[in-house]
Amino acid sequence: MESNNDFSSIDFLNQHIQKTMEFYHPRCIDNNGGFYQFFKDNGEIYDSETRHLVSSTRFIFNYAMAYQAYKKPEYLNAVRHGLMFLRERHLTENGGYVWLLKGNQDLDLTNHCYGLAFVLLAYSAAYQAGAVEAKPWINKTFDLMEKNFWSEEDGLYKDEISADWQDISPYRGQNANMHSCEAMIMAFDATGDQKFLSRAKILAKNICQRQADLAQGQIWEHYDENWNIDWEYNKHDPKNLFRPWGFQPGHQTEWCKLLMMLNHRDPSSWMVEKAKHLFDVAWDSSWDHKNGGLCYGYDPQGNVCDGEKYFWVQAESFAAAAWLAKETNDVSYWDKYQALWNYSWEHMVDHEYGAWFRILTQENQAIDNCKSPAGKTDYHTMGACYEVIKVLKAP
Repeated sequence: MESNNDFSSIDFLNQHIQKTMEFYHPRCIDNNGGFYQFFKDNGEIYDSETRHLVSSTRFIFNYAMAYQAYKKPEYLNAVRHGLMFLRERHLTENGGYVWLLKGNQDLDLTNHCYGLAFVLLAYSAAYQAGAVEAKPWINKTFDLMEKNFWSEEDGLYKDEISADWQDISPYRGQNANMHSCEAMIMAFDATGDQKFLSRAKILAKNICQRQADLAQGQIWEHYDENWNIDWEYNKHDPKNLFRPWGFQPGHQTEWCKLLMMLNHRDPSSWMVEKAKHLFDVAWDSSWDHKNGGLCYGYDPQGNVCDGEKYFWVQAESFAAAAWLAKETNDVSYWDKYQALWNYSWEHMVDHEYGAWFRILTQENQAIDNCKSPAGKTDYHTMGACYEVIKVLKAP
């Protein structure tokens, strides 16, 4: 679909956020509690009972951000509706959060740092939007992560602990730390408490400098309990939803975005150069010159190992490109921003029903008709638009 849109216009970005919200609101609200989390392309709900912690928290974030931007009272009501379900149904007696549930049944009680990062993000966004009851839960979640997941020695978070908090998985991953960094930035913005900004900076430094130095300056996903690279982890399962094998261009550019956000709040000389490096390598290794868009993964030799196109990879990357364009005055990043939007507008945005398609083949064909299974709430796409709006408004 050819576009006459000015993708770097605040009006366009606001309209796109609102159009995306219209796909979810109000159909995602379950009056019995929480949010429906499984939608076909046309918005039809195909599983009304299963709930994933990541979706439950991301919907709160989506509504909190939308309320701050557009001040619709029903959005703040939805924030509180989501918080109630998070507190009453996900939160357990021992302070953990149910990872996966169906109706009254708990399917998976494993404690994931990745999940708690989104709990912290949700509480922080909710408080910032005016749900003042969420304020004490911000520190409580931070303390929970501190007690159970934080390793002072490593300066990073562990990944996964059993429901009774006894068995710590030997797996270590960058992804949980990346989203913890994102949540810390949001908690800092919401509360002004320096401890959150300080923690975000430690996470960024240790992943983007120390750990990246083990992989020629790039960020590998998987590590053992001593934070040595595990090159073989999930090599047999490169499409694993939360832990795929290979370098993830979307995570390199997402770290680029986070580094730029941190640098904006508290400048450090290394951040912009590192952000630029992560973006440039990811782009050079994964931009599909034939079909457009960024591919999902590439191997240690820089060859694409998963050519599929994921919605979130394009979105995080256009937010990163906008930040780099603004900060470096290098117009080539606006060209890349434009290329990502042109591709996404033509192939990933659903112009009939709204929101973005989740995954396409390398040749940009749909792989199924499930637009938003659990996990996908378009938090990435709308979040990226909000971030670009901030970049465009910044002096």
